[in-house]
Amino acid sequence: MHSEPTAVGTLSRGNITYFPVVPGRIEFALRLRRYLLEHRPRVIAVELPRSLEHQYEAALKRMPQMSVIVISDASDDEEEQATYIPVEPGDPFVEALRTAHEFTAEIVLLEPPTHTKPHIADAYPEPYSIEFIGLEQYLEAYRLHPPQRTAEIESHAAAMGWKLQGSNPLAATCAVVSLNMLDPLLDAMEIPQDEPPRPRVRLFGPAELFNLHPDSLAEVTNEPPNYQERYEQVRAGDIQAFHLDRSRWQLALLRDAEKEYSINTGDSVQSWQRRTLAKFTRNLSLLDGRLVPGAYDLTLGARAIVDDNYGYEVWQMANRYSVQQTEDPPLETLNISGEDVWIRTKKLRIRRRLPRMKQMFKPVGLKPRKKEKHQGEWASQTSGTAICSYPLEDLVIENYGRFLKRYAKTTLSQERSRVEPFTTSMLDGLDLRETVRNWTQGKLYVREMGKFSGDVGALVIIFDDDRTDRYRYLTTWLGEHQNESDMAFYSTHPFEHLVGPGIGRAEYGGLLMTLPPRRLYDVWSDSDYDTAETKPERLLMAALDYSVEHHVVYVAAKPPRSKFRQLAARRNRKIVYVPLGQLSPAKLKKIRVVHVLDSYQRREEAKAYIW
Repeated sequence: MHSEPTAVGTLSRGNITYFPVVPGRIEFALRLRRYLLEHRPRVIAVELPRSLEHQYEAALKRMPQMSVIVISDASDDEEEQATYIPVEPGDPFVEALRTAHEFTAEIVLLEPPTHTKPHIADAYPEPYSIEFIGLEQYLEAYRLHPPQRTAEIESHAAAMGWKLQGSNPLAATCAVVSLNMLDPLLDAMEIPQDEPPRPRVRLFGPAELFNLHPDSLAEVTNEPPNYQERYEQVRAGDIQAFHLDRSRWQLALLRDAEKEYSINTGDSVQSWQRRTLAKFTRNLSLLDGRLVPGAYDLTLGARAIVDDNYGYEVWQMANRYSVQQTEDPPLETLNISGEDVWIRTKKLRIRRRLPRMKQMFKPVGLKPRKKEKHQGEWASQTSGTAICSYPLEDLVIENYGRFLKRYAKTTLSQERSRVEPFTTSMLDGLDLRETVRNWTQGKLYVREMGKFSGDVGALVIIFDDDRTDRYRYLTTWLGEHQNESDMAFYSTHPFEHLVGPGIGRAEYGGLLMTLPPRRLYDVWSDSDYDTAETKPERLLMAALDYSVEHHVVYVAAKPPRSKFRQLAARRNRKIVYVPLGQLSPAKLKKIRVVHVLDSYQRREEAKAYIW
């Protein structure tokens, strides 16, 4: 008998329609519910164990709260072991049971309690791809290259076939089975099956239902709880017209995490960090053969690109499931980890760094930070007649400037390097990556580093291109000795945030540094740069003018417009662009703070106020 598709993504044989699914994925739960609501079969057969029927019934009554079925090990080992089965709304099998209860369809659980289920690797193509290629093409592509069958798989399919053959032969039936068991079950249904033999010994211990603790949801569920809550909202509405867009859900999750991050830390995520995070998490997902990153990838990327605090907020937002209760009076609550449920897990350590509200013990002799005796005391002591920098901060930013120049030279040298097979000379050393890549050829590859002619002159660092005009303090000051650069920068107004008498604290938006010192005219009033459209462009134009070396380093979230490369060429200069995302966020945050003193005399007392 040949199968005839009655609906997209289904196979029909006689009165039985087979709906194959990928367990735990919302894409299949969504389409299964659409099909069941549209066709309303009288019998719904689900690939779940019949021995857990009562536990699933109790879990369905608690929906949308999540539960976990715990099956104790029946062995006599001293070490207590158990199997954990989370019951989550985004699972297609759970959705089949929930929808069947809505129109009182007969439920048949297909898995027999007589033997263990065979382990089949869940090597499914990315389920999200069905949003682009359709469910039918996805199923066809999978069935062209099915997993290898074993005797255990054939036996399990025969046992499910026996149960399905014993269902109502005249009723319209929908069989919801895993995609990797579809073809074995179809073949088993071609011949009459005998009842599977009962085991001689008890394979499993008693099964109990527990409430899942809200903190453990993201570790043990197939889908992030945040996504499952969104699915619940969709499920209650017009599910027929809904189109699943994981990218939008992911973006909404990150935006909500940003809000919490700003509230808890006072910091904000920059646009360049968002772009770098998108690229980083995309690459992580591609390494695992997925189209969109999961909750772990998003958290790992947030921690790496921004900091641990933001990574924590992303994970907490992914774990958010507002309907889950910490305690449920009829049930005991379990707080389990991913290692209890999954065979292979990944660990990620996050160290939050937040100000502590309680008083901490301090070593003897450590003086507390000075405070104003009355409001406005420090403002009244600020003359505003002159400004100067704090020497210790000058050393930090000068050292970082030298590091950026070396980094730019190394990057440019690597871009100009070439790799070739080893013949007579090792050149600049062995290239391990190319050698391993071509290991089958039995050749060694060596690298010749590109030559960097000239040196690096001016340096421009853009932390924020200031589209909202937040950085209104525009200053140019000169180096005081031969090792200190002239600097032009825009920042927040320092004397609006006083940390001491005549000592203001500001945050850089962007800065220009150039050596040798005492040559820089006021960049912000120089009419030669009035054609610049933004503050970063004005700084870059000045850097091209004042650089005494051929190369100018430009560090920013995005490269300058092409016209500036033409402008640099006319002045015999070359712009070396360094993406801001390649640098350490912690280091950037440290050098971004600047203190402005209203006189040289403040330098002696500044150490008591600047830590």
